[in-house]
This record gives sequence, C-alpha cells and structure tokens, in this order.
Amino acid sequence: MTSRKGSDMTPAEPAPAEVDVAIIGAGMAGTTLATVLGNAGRKVTLIDPHRVHHDEFRAEKIGANQMQLFEKLGLDKMVMPLVTPFTDVDVFRLGQFFAREKKWEYAFSYGALINGLRDALPSQVPLTVGKVTEVSTGPDRQRLVLADGTVINARLLVVATGYSELVRRAIGVERIELSKAHSLSMGFDLAVAPRDCTYRAVTCYGKRASDRVAYLTVFPIGDRMRANMFVYRTVAEQWTRDFRADPQKMLCELMPEISAQCGNFEVASPVEVRQVNLTTTQGHRRDGVVFIGDAFVTTCPTPGVGIGRVMIDVDQLHSVHIPRWLETPGMAADKIGAFYDDPVKVASDEEGMRVSVYAKQITTETGLEWRVRRLRNNTARQLMIIGRKMRHLRPRREPGMA
Repeated sequence: MTSRKGSDMTPAEPAPAEVDVAIIGAGMAGTTLATVLGNAGRKVTLIDPHRVHHDEFRAEKIGANQMQLFEKLGLDKMVMPLVTPFTDVDVFRLGQFFAREKKWEYAFSYGALINGLRDALPSQVPLTVGKVTEVSTGPDRQRLVLADGTVINARLLVVATGYSELVRRAIGVERIELSKAHSLSMGFDLAVAPRDCTYRAVTCYGKRASDRVAYLTVFPIGDRMRANMFVYRTVAEQWTRDFRADPQKMLCELMPEISAQCGNFEVASPVEVRQVNLTTTQGHRRDGVVFIGDAFVTTCPTPGVGIGRVMIDVDQLHSVHIPRWLETPGMAADKIGAFYDDPVKVASDEEGMRVSVYAKQITTETGLEWRVRRLRNNTARQLMIIGRKMRHLRPRREPGMA
C-alpha cells in the first residue's frame, strides 16, 4: 500500500470499487468517521481532492469536553501528539483581572491536525485522492465517478465536505443562510515566545458593545504564542482593514490591561481572517446519502462548540445509526431520517445555533433588554472583582491570636 504521507504528487491509492460507506471530504468529520468505521471492520473509502490538507485558518483550540469525545471514540491517542495541552487560563473582564481558570485546553494548527489524522488512518481505509464529478444516489446503491474515471459503488454515501458546495449542489441539496456575515474570526502569531509571556494562556473580553469584540484568546501552539480574536464585523469594514494593517496598535488600544504581558502585542505573522455565516440545509432527506458536520449546519466559532458538534455527529453515526442501517437491506430516505431526528444530534445542533446567536446578542445588541442584561452581568462581575481584592487586603491573623 502506498504511504499516505507526502505531497499531492504522491500516486493515489486505488479506490475500492464496492464499499459499505463512501465518505467525501477528509477534514475533521470525514477522517474521524472513516477511522472509527474502519476500526470497527466496515469497508470504507475516504475521498478528497488533496492528499495533503492545505494550511487553513479554522478551529485552533478545543476544551476538555471535546477531548472527551475523542477519547470516547478511541481517537485520543491519535490526537494528543498533534496538540499542545495547557491549563491555567487568566481571564480579564471589564479591563481587570477576573479569574484564573484551572481547566485543560488543547491547541493545534488545523491543517497539521488533519494531516496527522489522515496519516493515522487504519491501513484498511484508503485515502483516495480524486475529485468527484458525478453522484447518483438511490434507495439501494450510491454511485460515484471520479475525474479519472474511477467508479465507486457504496451502500451509503456520507458528505463531509464542510463549506464546499460542489458535491451538495450535484446532489441537489440547498444551503440556507440564517445569519450572513454573522461573525469574523481573526488569527495571528505573537512575537513573544511562550517562555517569555507572563501568562500561559489568557482570555480577554471586550469592554464596550460599540467595539463589537467578543474576546481575544492567547495560547501556546508548540514554541509560539497564537492569538485568536472573535469580533462581530465584516471583512470589508474599514475597522477590519485597519486591524490587518496595524494589529499591534489596535490591540494595545482595545486591551491595554494585558498588552505588556503579551509582548505589547507585537505580531509576527499576517492576520488571517475568516468570515462566518450561520447556515442550515434544505432538501437533505433523501435516499442513500447523509450530510454531517459543517456540510449540514454551520455555527459560530465564538462559543467554541463547532468541533464538539462535529464529533457528536460522528459518534452517533458510528455507534448508533450506521450499524443499524447496514444490518438490513436498502438505504431509503426514511431510514436515513433517523439520524436527522436523533435527539442527541438535534440537541447538539440546536444548542450550537442558540449559543451562536446569544453570544452576538449579548455582545452587540443595544436594545433595552440587552443593555439591562449586560449591566446585570457586569455588576455581578465587578462585585466579584471587588470582593476578591478585599479578601487580599484583609490582614491575616498571627498564629495563636484569638
């Protein structure tokens, strides 16, 4: 078998002509699903246009809850060598130190993580490098034709193509925008090294609704400090152009309380930006094909639920639905519908959308209801900050004193 490692010029592995499950898209959803299905003895092929995932600014950090999902699927030993674990996150609110959170988080470069997962695919699961040019779906068999003429027949087709629309359109499925240009993610390296940064990791929340800043998070990836900033702006705004031109100046003005400890925000890389739309899918209940992850619904990265939502899709398909589907003949739409109606999946998608909308509202809305909510929250936080300062100032009793 040809090694999966190497460049896109490496000869592609031949795709099996007949499989139980064909998966299009070797990103997070597709690669992890192919791995767990392959480990369970299913005959699977994973198809992607590129052998090596390109550098891409996507999710760069997960929390303990998401890591537990990888552990549940038996993928944690694959993932841990690809991430930088850390704890002790210093949190700033209202321009002041608020709390030190003792929690584990795991940082990574998305492209490197995906390539590492691809390299660890089971030997019986080939990564087929090719572009799907034809898709035919039906209640019994699914037929894929690749650009080189290769034909793959499968009982079930899984579409895990993320934001890409080509395969979705070929099947006739429509993406519906719920909130266009909902948020903007920004990523960049800081010039300060982890050993020279005062904080192991830091999260600093925006102070004013008019700034439209959710928060900045600074964390280590290997030997560099990485920053992600989540704002409710658009790529075309002057604010965004100004930030990309001089991020150090704008960060020092927005968050002076942590600037010195983060190397005065000297930036060591271009500022990458990713505009995020909230979307769902229409026309997906059809014979033979299931849509998962961002190919089905997209949420905002600000609340940090995206990868967890993807892994819940993978877990429910692998542990519940695909085994049941393959036990009996056929793959009709009513059979596939059990996944879309799965209460665990439904709750995950609904919660992801709810927190995506709420995070923007509580940060930016100027109506009376939202001003009152922010005032209530900020008053409680300010009282907590004052209480902690008073406890630190209270004189300690000498040993033996009554």
